Amino acid sequence: MNLLYDRIQATASLIQSKIRNTPTVGIILGSGLGGLTHLVDKETEVTIPYTDIPGFPQSTVRGHEGALVTGRINGCEVILMAGRFHYYEGYSMDEVTFPVRVMKALGVHTLILSNAAGGTNPAFNIGDLMIVKDHINLFPEHPLRGPNDDRLGPRFPDMGQPYDLHVAELAKTIAGELHIDVRTGVYIGLQGPTFETPAEYRWLHTIGGDAVGMSTVPEVIVARHGGMRVFAMSVITDIGISDVPVTITHEEVLEAANAAAPKMAAIVAELVGKLN
Repeated sequence: MNLLYDRIQATASLIQSKIRNTPTVGIILGSGLGGLTHLVDKETEVTIPYTDIPGFPQSTVRGHEGALVTGRINGCEVILMAGRFHYYEGYSMDEVTFPVRVMKALGVHTLILSNAAGGTNPAFNIGDLMIVKDHINLFPEHPLRGPNDDRLGPRFPDMGQPYDLHVAELAKTIAGELHIDVRTGVYIGLQGPTFETPAEYRWLHTIGGDAVGMSTVPEVIVARHGGMRVFAMSVITDIGISDVPVTITHEEVLEAANAAAPKMAAIVAELVGKLN
């Protein structure tokens, strides 16, 4: 228990020694969305490869760059993860969520997450942006399992409102001002790495899901455990509900995510500025 806390503090201290300011907003970039790092003011930008950060796993998935980027976006000090870690890569839940713990230790109070997700709602289209209003956790492991360290958060954190309603409404308003259509829905987190079968897509929609992916949920749980505000947005990169069998590839997911990235970047840039 103490070991995790000590590792968090040591890693946070090392990162703080390399950056110029204290970040208040953290951003985790999903598949194909690493290009959002161009939002950072180049005069304030500091990039730290994960290989230079003790305790950080290495991203093994194409479309995930593998670096921390800090700096200023619209006057707000931010820290971005250009590439996240996934449970399906073989990492433990502690490893997957360790960067969120470190962000909290650095001073981050609001976490913004993005992901590429499959649409389980037949009303959705490829390329849609979905603001996550809630989630269903179907991962086989829980990131808070084991002894609890009260310095990191309570033993039984409340999840009645995992995603901050005020931030979500602010994002909707920004999207409207930018003339960008956004959806709102429930994200379901699964282990992966296989994409879901047609029957699974239908079942996931039946139990209340609008989109499904292989990330985000563990990070959100740990962020809420630490008392952070959370906002998440999905890019719908494929639609699994169809009477005709559809083959889904990672290349197509990246292509759809890259196409939608500028719209997400525009919303995030304005949102961060208002959160400041």
